[in-house]
Parts: sequence; C-alpha cells; structure tokens
Amino acid sequence: MSPSYTHLTKISDLSPQVLAADLHEILARAETQLSAISPKVAAKPLGRGKWSSQQTVGHLIDSCNNNLHRVIRLQLTPRLTFPAYQQVEWVDVQRYDRRPWADIVGLFLVLNRHFAHTVQYANTAHFTHTWALEGHRVSLGFLLVDYLEHLEHHLRQMPCYVPGVQPAGPTKRA
Repeated sequence: MSPSYTHLTKISDLSPQVLAADLHEILARAETQLSAISPKVAAKPLGRGKWSSQQTVGHLIDSCNNNLHRVIRLQLTPRLTFPAYQQVEWVDVQRYDRRPWADIVGLFLVLNRHFAHTVQYANTAHFTHTWALEGHRVSLGFLLVDYLEHLEHHLRQMPCYVPGVQPAGPTKRA
C-alpha cells in the first residue's frame, strides 16, 4: 500500500492518487474476504441485533452511492447542504437480505472501483469545500479519508477479514 495518512493529516497534504490506491488495496482484500463467505454465512446476523454480512455490504453500497454524490457535488460548489442518510432505513427499504450474495458483492466492488476512479481524478483545490452535516462542516478531504476508514471498520467486523496496512485515517474537519 502506498503511504497512508494519519488522523492528523492536513487536507493540503492529501493526494487523490494515494487515496485511490488505498481504496483499491482495500477492495482487493475485500474481494478475497467477501468471496470466502458462503451465502449461508452471509445471511446470518453478525451478532444479536446486528446486520448480517449481506446487509452490512448493502450498507457499504449505500455509503458509496451517497459519498459519490458528495464527491461530485463538492467539486462543483464550495458549500453544500446535503441530507444525511438514514442508514438503517436505506438497508431496510432496499432489502439486501433478499438479494443473492454474489450480486451484492459484485455491486459493492463495481461501485467502489468507480468511486476510486472518481477520487483519483478529484481536484485537490476542492478538498476544502464543505458539506453541512448536523451543524458541522465536513470537508471533501475529510470525507474521502473517512470513507476509507468506514470501509475498514465494517470489513473488520465480518468473517474472513484479511488484515492489511491501516488505510488513511480521518483528517481534521475543515
């Protein structure tokens, strides 16, 4: 993995190419991990009151979709008011538990590879653009780094986790 960022990385030090490379590495490990999970195991809750692996990957699909919109829109405008996303409701409404496991894994990988492509060509001049979220301003730079940590957080919770070098950590909010 290329150089990763620490939790104290300044937005001005972020590289779209490094972020995209980090995401590609996470995706390579995730593909190995997720393909090792059987459909039967993927359908089981990860714990009492928890989502299954299938629903968790569905949540990661939703997260990718939401963040792709944010990345694009934050490169087109310096300040954005965009709704938060209701993660539990999105997973419930989309019924990931009723989709074939292989379809969910495939969609997750394709969407995230496109996200990495979009990140690779992101304009660093826009990394300080902000999104208003629940009374806070979240910069595009923070959003990109936090997205990688979010992926790792959920992948670590699932069976067959393939450890790797820690991805970029969140930057300070700007």
